[in-house]
Amino acid sequence: MASVRIKAHAKINLTLEILGVENGYHTLDSLVASLDLHDLIVLKKRKDKLSSVLMKGLGSESIPPEQNNALKAAEAFSEKFGVNGADITVYKNIPLGGGLGGSSADASGVIRGMAKLYGVKDETALEALAETLGSDTKYMLRGGFARMQGRGEKLTFLGVDEQLHFLMICPKSGVSAKACYQKYDELPRTLEWRESHTENCIRKLSEKDKNGVGRYLTNDLYVPALHLDNDVERAYTEAQSFSPLGTVMTGSGSCVLALFETKELCEWAKSRYKGKFTTEVVKTVLPSKQRKGIRNPWRLEE
Repeated sequence: MASVRIKAHAKINLTLEILGVENGYHTLDSLVASLDLHDLIVLKKRKDKLSSVLMKGLGSESIPPEQNNALKAAEAFSEKFGVNGADITVYKNIPLGGGLGGSSADASGVIRGMAKLYGVKDETALEALAETLGSDTKYMLRGGFARMQGRGEKLTFLGVDEQLHFLMICPKSGVSAKACYQKYDELPRTLEWRESHTENCIRKLSEKDKNGVGRYLTNDLYVPALHLDNDVERAYTEAQSFSPLGTVMTGSGSCVLALFETKELCEWAKSRYKGKFTTEVVKTVLPSKQRKGIRNPWRLEE
């Protein structure tokens, strides 16, 4: 096999609850899911140990090589498994800085692609490598619905294949995850018991109760994100104006997603959106079902 194509799927945090701080890291409880929105990664074998990454789309061309997780993943893979490198092209479709895990998606996509190129089938070793490249990267090797705990390294994959439909509103400006967590620490909080939205959302998901899922959508980073980017609040307000089942900011922002009962209702809301931000209709998927039949690398559509 001389070359492969990989879909690297975005993720949504249906819930994101911050439980505390441990060893300098925030501990989380989060229900995540993969979206049909994805980057396309094309990898070609090299005859030496070097790797290169060419980014295309959404301004990704300006990402410095030393900050590019796709390149870091390729170099780490070659070193860990003693194989040659790859020339990699990433066609970006996941908005940068939107809280959709695009960087981690690309890193996990490169790992999967390199594994296919060089016949590496040790899933445990691949997961261990992914864990060194970011808290979301290990999850994204598999994707689907999962509960992420700790720093994101404790994963419980859920045996559900529920299709949830969203209108996604994405401000052009992104929110720095580091700055968002810092702002969270600075803001006053009340220390009182509260029910676990993550547990409740998982229960409603297992019951196929979309109204219930919408009721428990939550993100503890939403208020800190508002202090860093006014567009987050504007996108959230715009999303709520369509009376969805629920609305949530994903990750540390800035993208906001509104849950609707059907795809048709999402399309209806999108057709009536008059704001200034980019909108997309997206749905949850199991990535294992989405890795075949790529037709158009520029539109990235099935």
